[in-house]
Amino acid sequence: MAARSRSRSIAFSIDREGPYGFRDHAATSHPGWTPWVPAIRAPPWVLPATALLRPTRAVFAWLCLNHVPGLGPRGIAALLEAHGDPKSILAAGRAGRLRGERLRAEAIDALRHGDYEQAAEADARLAEAAGVTLLAQPDFPAPLAALPDPPPILYLAGTLTRADGVAVAIVGSRAATAYGLHVAAELSRGLARHGATVVSGMATGIDAAAHDGALAAGGRTVAVLGCGVDVPSPAGSERRMAAIRAHGALLSEHPMGTRPRGAFFPRRNRLIAALAMATVVVEAQAHSGAMITARLALELGREVGAVPGNITSSRSVGANRLIRDGAHLVASVADVIATLPPAVQVYLTPPATREEDNGGQPREVDPLLAALYLCERRVDELATLTHTAAPVLLAHLTELELAGAIRRTQGGGYIATQIAGGK
Repeated sequence: MAARSRSRSIAFSIDREGPYGFRDHAATSHPGWTPWVPAIRAPPWVLPATALLRPTRAVFAWLCLNHVPGLGPRGIAALLEAHGDPKSILAAGRAGRLRGERLRAEAIDALRHGDYEQAAEADARLAEAAGVTLLAQPDFPAPLAALPDPPPILYLAGTLTRADGVAVAIVGSRAATAYGLHVAAELSRGLARHGATVVSGMATGIDAAAHDGALAAGGRTVAVLGCGVDVPSPAGSERRMAAIRAHGALLSEHPMGTRPRGAFFPRRNRLIAALAMATVVVEAQAHSGAMITARLALELGREVGAVPGNITSSRSVGANRLIRDGAHLVASVADVIATLPPAVQVYLTPPATREEDNGGQPREVDPLLAALYLCERRVDELATLTHTAAPVLLAHLTELELAGAIRRTQGGGYIATQIAGGK
């Protein structure tokens, strides 16, 4: 199903080696309370200079917002619009001067009395002890910028690289058939062998098959959880979670130790939809989490595909309905790759070609080319998206322009020629 909107693009920024840990014991406005601030590791796609200039206490402020009872991502988004940044929100809350849409009484009370601080401190300690990276909104993977209600903080167990920008979500029924499990595993295995990262939700059934297929191919996979990254869910998934952490990432917006709840899974699904360039549904009932993910992907301007299934089975009603309504019919790995923009498809070459061209290593996505594959961008926008200094950025743009990969536009920006019809 073609994306309804191309108003937002998926951009990928440059990764560098980490970690770069440091502490910042900043003073607090609460007398007698000294915050413990964890050593936050810089995410691998952020330039070291950027990470070191951003105070750790800023990350802790985002973490505090995550622990305000009754607030939630939408409330946080409204407060950010009114106050600008987390520290200003916390200060306004303590002073009783909050602006913006109406908040729940428990959230206002917690912000006034600082009830979130001890919980945030304990959470940060647990995360550091478990080797879990805390990512605040400014350090999120760039595709999550498309979300109208991003979480304030993400918990990352494992690693994310710019190669994960070329990601495909494989989702579907927990009560999958043998056919569905086979198809999910084969699609994921093929995508991983072509260099794509497979994103799914760690549930039983299709999700598990998708993760396992990518791992079996020696590829990367990202699991977005509806619980804490330290909570084995479903039960008995410790080995799979350990493998995903070693060859990709476990991601969650929920504090350490959070048990899964039904209400958490729709929130998880929006992250899956945002992280992936395309979402493929393999077996889904008419009203299911996979269908929610597909709808959210469309709303975010992503591509949606579905695997045709048994017309007599309720487990295939959702996928078949998506195809009827215009989703891409997916019967092979090639069908999935065909849903992606040409500027991205070039990085998903057959395994044999990849070995010849790059010594057997996956080809990495050029962050500038990826940032330009959907729409025109100005130089200042590209600098922000890729965390690249202006002189380096301009030199790289010139190289891409001379190679014919991008072109200047009448508006003074740039766009990928593959998307602009090669003009």
